[in-house]
Amino acid sequence: MPGFPVTALRSVDLCVPDLAAAEAFYATVWGLVPVVRDGGSVWLRATGADHHVLALHAAAAPAIRSVTFAAPDVRAVLASAVAAGAVVLTPPARIDEPGGGFGATLRDPWGSVLRFVTGDERRTPDAPAPDRPERLAHVNLNCTDVDATARFFESGLGFALSDRSKLMAFERCNSDHHAVVLAEAPVNGLNHVAFQMPGWEAVMRGSGRLIDAGHPLAWGVGRHGPGDNVFAYFIDPFGIVVEYTAEVEQVDDSHIVRGPDHWVWPQGRTDQWGIAPPKPAATKAAQLAIRFA
Repeated sequence: MPGFPVTALRSVDLCVPDLAAAEAFYATVWGLVPVVRDGGSVWLRATGADHHVLALHAAAAPAIRSVTFAAPDVRAVLASAVAAGAVVLTPPARIDEPGGGFGATLRDPWGSVLRFVTGDERRTPDAPAPDRPERLAHVNLNCTDVDATARFFESGLGFALSDRSKLMAFERCNSDHHAVVLAEAPVNGLNHVAFQMPGWEAVMRGSGRLIDAGHPLAWGVGRHGPGDNVFAYFIDPFGIVVEYTAEVEQVDDSHIVRGPDHWVWPQGRTDQWGIAPPKPAATKAAQLAIRFA
């Protein structure tokens, strides 16, 4: 496996119109643990080594604020990204917020706000829980130009293309089949955020907890094609689509990229197993509704 300048997806920052309700959902129902509360923000961890995987910020309307990646050499990533068309929003400096570290922030040519950090706080992982997230799995971004955005992630940030379906490019920065998915859409913004579960049964157990709490499945349960991961989609109280997932395909430099002709389902099928129903219109609408703040 060649070295990647970006080595992992760490966390996502979301804007929410009711911080208390958001914390209640993501802690009590979704399965994260609050670690810091500071004014109008709260940071939450999963069971893994990341200081936090989600930060919630009080705002007038739901939005995504940023996506944060681990990058050992922040300056080098920034230089490459700027050469590929990005704009620096925050130059490299010590980070004065929970988790700390050294980092920088940029905006890509389509408006996505991306942060890169190194030296941030790590924690001793908890024992695997049967129904709680371990870490972030991937973030899916809507793109008005998937091919151009994929070129930026590959040439500007050093990601590698794992697979290309008709509507999506799957980009990796480590052995996970994808850390970023780029989805063709009429708008740029957030499609959904996926949280890694310990296995397929954890996806089912977590989904049961969501349903018991009054949050119905938004799509799934099923098994995706590209990435081979099990999935269950939900919509949070503010219209943000979140996913439990597990068992993503592990790849190395021998992986052969497969194109749209490979990823074709029989009529009416939406996943490998053939059990996931067609995605509801409300879920499709929610996947287009969240923009970068």
